[in-house]
Amino acid sequence: MNNPTPINHLPISDLDAPGRSPLASLPPWLRRPIGNASDISTVQKIIKQRQIHTICEEGRCPNRGECYANHTATFLLMGPTCTRACAFCQVDKGHAPMPLDVEEPQKVAESVKLLGLRYVVLTSVARDDLADGGAAWFVATMEAIRQLNLNTQIEVLTPDFWGGRPREGMSSQDGQFHRVKTVVEAKPACYNHNIETVQRLQGVVRRGAQYERSLDVLRFVKELDATIPTKSGLMLGHGETEAEIVAAMADLRAVGCDRLTLGQYMRPSLEHLPVQKYWTPQEFDELGAIAQNLGFTQVRSGPLVRSSYHAGEV
Repeated sequence: MNNPTPINHLPISDLDAPGRSPLASLPPWLRRPIGNASDISTVQKIIKQRQIHTICEEGRCPNRGECYANHTATFLLMGPTCTRACAFCQVDKGHAPMPLDVEEPQKVAESVKLLGLRYVVLTSVARDDLADGGAAWFVATMEAIRQLNLNTQIEVLTPDFWGGRPREGMSSQDGQFHRVKTVVEAKPACYNHNIETVQRLQGVVRRGAQYERSLDVLRFVKELDATIPTKSGLMLGHGETEAEIVAAMADLRAVGCDRLTLGQYMRPSLEHLPVQKYWTPQEFDELGAIAQNLGFTQVRSGPLVRSSYHAGEV
């Protein structure tokens, strides 16, 4: 695989031109139909009626029509406002998060039943304002879903659980371990936590997060219950090299990570980090093959792949 800047590199100056849309110069492989309008409107209606959120909508995922049609959705728990300010992410941030809606677990469970979802991914904004970072809220939502949907599998995509107030005499890392433990004991079908980018770019891309801290989440899961599959993902296009991507994949395998997603970062707005490179479908295929050779049991690698893309297909 060639590492130098390819012909599809989009200069930052071009992206930052006044009035220029970050979507204006997308390569053809990143353009796709939005999907069946009826599938999308059905989901949107149900979640709006219940005042709950999905990352599919909040993050404007390009695959949401396909996932809805395949009876898969990713619910965004604990409100739409994040306590961190990652430079790549579209989720709302920069002001105080909403109080928890005590009815949210039941609302999500009812939505899962109405939509006939066979596989559900639960994710959340970072809630560093909460004592446990929201770990117990994941469990409460999982329990509510299972009461109404006996055959629905539940994957979790959690934050790193570093924030919040550790109990007296407990270090921050001990607190992180116990928060992960809370979720692991609820037996998710898969435990996902994304490292998002390579080690060198963590500080630029993931403000408030750390590379080793994210690896710790995945390591803790395997220490607590080796039978639960773990998963992580990277969004490419921030200026990483092939060697750095392979190093990140090796680091994930070193902590027992089973599954991997690789997708293209697409700039949500001119206020977000510019795209440094659009990786081609062929390059994604080559990276996917490397990941398979490293021992990942499931690899999704492609420009439009996101964390939950085809999550239920193992």
